[in-house]
Parts: sequence; C-alpha cells; structure tokens
Amino acid sequence: AALAGLQQQGLVKHIGLSNVTPTQVKEAQSVTKIVCVQNLYNIAQRQDDPLIDELAREGIAFVPFFPLGGFTPLQSSALADVAARLEATPMQVALAWLLRRSPNILLIPGTSSVAHLRENLAASQLVLPDDALNALNAIGAKGQ
Repeated sequence: AALAGLQQQGLVKHIGLSNVTPTQVKEAQSVTKIVCVQNLYNIAQRQDDPLIDELAREGIAFVPFFPLGGFTPLQSSALADVAARLEATPMQVALAWLLRRSPNILLIPGTSSVAHLRENLAASQLVLPDDALNALNAIGAKGQ
C-alpha cells in the first residue's frame, strides 16, 4: 500500500515483487499493478514453473535470481552432456534454457569480466534441439 501511494504521487513508476508466493502476487495485484516478479529459479530449482506460466499469461515479467545456481553453481551430468554436444559451456546452456522456457523471463546473470559477459551473451544465440531440451527439462523434475 505504501508503494502504491508513492506511485500515485508520481514518485514510483513501476512496482515489482521479490521472493514471493503466487498468493502474495495476487494480494499485491489487488492493491496495484505489478510489472515483474523476481524469485529463485533456474534449470534445477523449478518450484515457480506454474507462477511463471501465469505471469506470462498476464504479461508480467519474471526475473530469476541465481539463474546459474548462485553460491552453488549448477552441476548436472545432463547439463554437461548437452553443453559438450552443442560445444557450449554448461552455464551458456542453462541460460539458453531459461530464455527458451518462457517469453516473459528476463535474465540478469552476474559477471565479473568482459569475457564472462560475452559468454553469457552468446547464450542468447544458442539453439537447443528438442532432444536437448527434453534432457534439460528432466533436470528440474529429477534433480539430476
């Protein structure tokens, strides 16, 4: 309510939420328009799959935090196998998977160097064949 008040005063243009449940998103939407949600989400941690789909239907952006696993980088034999086959890094494949997952996903992967930034950007050009996508989708389902 406080942010909605600031928005009505013209001091805040858009409101987003972070680390919220679907119920909390609905509660916030009853107060004001929500433009984005930022929650923990990556190829292995997929508890927000239904929320991402709902937000996409509503035209609301989803920004996954720790898209590459955070303090515990993603590790999976399936991820490594797909990366080797596509001549990419596992992190590029994980980012490419997120970009293909839903059109409302916006990525902000952290980087500490220009080379790493270029590697992350190259993920947007990576094409994931259907068999690779199926193997990657299974990671979240099985925790591989």
